[in-house]
Amino acid sequence: MTHTIASASIATGIIIVKTGILVLGSLITYFSLKAYRSTGSAALRALAVGFGIITLGALLGGTFDIILGVSLATGLLIDAILTFAGLAVITYSLYTE
Repeated sequence: MTHTIASASIATGIIIVKTGILVLGSLITYFSLKAYRSTGSAALRALAVGFGIITLGALLGGTFDIILGVSLATGLLIDAILTFAGLAVITYSLYTE
């Protein structure tokens, strides 16, 4: 019984945090794209893509874990791979002109 309650609490916590990441990541991506459109800066475009990838990773990692029932480790791996890729793109955006 206690294990079930703890699992439900953890699942609820994951959903809440992933929703927050989705909202904030989407806002950062939107504002980065908006800035790119007004300036035409390739760096801002890359920044928007990087944050979009990170946000997608959080969404897919949580979705695959909670909704599709893949293992927590698989969900975390998906999230980590896309976070790594997004950070690589963001790093690139800091060096491009």
